[in-house]
Amino acid sequence: MTLRRIYQGVDEPHDRISELPPPPPWREFDGGADGTLAAVDRDAAGGGRRRLPRRAAYRADERTVDAVNTALYLRRPLLVSGDPGVGKSTLADAVARELRLGPVLRWSVNSRTTLRDGLYRYDSLGRLEDAGLARNQGPFAETSPSDLGRYVSLGPLGTALAPYALPRVLLVDEIDKGDLDLPNDLLDVFEEGGFEVPELTRAADQQPVVAVRPYDGGAAVRVVRGAVQCRAFPFVILTSNGEREFPPAFLRRCIRLRLPSVHQDGERLRAIVEAHLPGAGAAAEAAIGAFLARAATGELATDQLLNAIYLLAPDSGSGGPDRERLLDLVMQHLNDSAPGRP
Repeated sequence: MTLRRIYQGVDEPHDRISELPPPPPWREFDGGADGTLAAVDRDAAGGGRRRLPRRAAYRADERTVDAVNTALYLRRPLLVSGDPGVGKSTLADAVARELRLGPVLRWSVNSRTTLRDGLYRYDSLGRLEDAGLARNQGPFAETSPSDLGRYVSLGPLGTALAPYALPRVLLVDEIDKGDLDLPNDLLDVFEEGGFEVPELTRAADQQPVVAVRPYDGGAAVRVVRGAVQCRAFPFVILTSNGEREFPPAFLRRCIRLRLPSVHQDGERLRAIVEAHLPGAGAAAEAAIGAFLARAATGELATDQLLNAIYLLAPDSGSGGPDRERLLDLVMQHLNDSAPGRP
């Protein structure tokens, strides 16, 4: 079977996501009982935090395009690994922009991150304060059940699992920095395509439907009897810098992609630079040459190259910093903690 490419790795957005066939029977989700479809601005790919330029700042190779489409077809997360600066995070922006799937939901992971951080937040202190104010207003005053949604907001993962008509794009950045239990904690959520908010479940008899705030500030999401259930499984990208191994049970539920290094590929570096800094000219060529030479002796990231070109491009050659000294400052090897040479 040859997959028809929904994501094609092209510059212009399109509506081929509507051609995505139904999921495998074991990956079908119905949005839950009485689930409704939440609206989203399909062209706001940056979510107000980070926007791709009209010319896409990412060039996907054939293997990457195939991996994205495989994850889309199978409704499975895409685990992307590779050196710093090869475009792991930018891939999420590229897919969201091309397929017009709305703002990318970003969840940056660190050693203190828990599953609940990604799912939702409950303002218990705010509710206690409001209840105290209500009691002070008189013996018969009490907090209305309709106020419950004021205290719950969905996290990036929770928002991605809301019952949207089309899949949302979720970026779980640097999952290998998280707690050892986080990958296993994610398994049930990814398998079920949803989760429960216990604080809303306990109040379901008094308030079966609650409108809560999504992470990206869009239209409120209706939560029925405390359950959030997706209708279209989100397109999930999990990035890893290869700092740790993941459990087999987690790996077998992911589509895995390792992005090749661009540090010795001059043509790919030029394409990246042209996408981010079009018309950089001679400054770009000089910086690329220096980058290739330095990358041969230590670890560098492509954003260091972009920083160097940005600084060198306006330099007229008089009154500015010495070119080599500037490159030493911006292109220090990532695997060398010592400061650059004076």
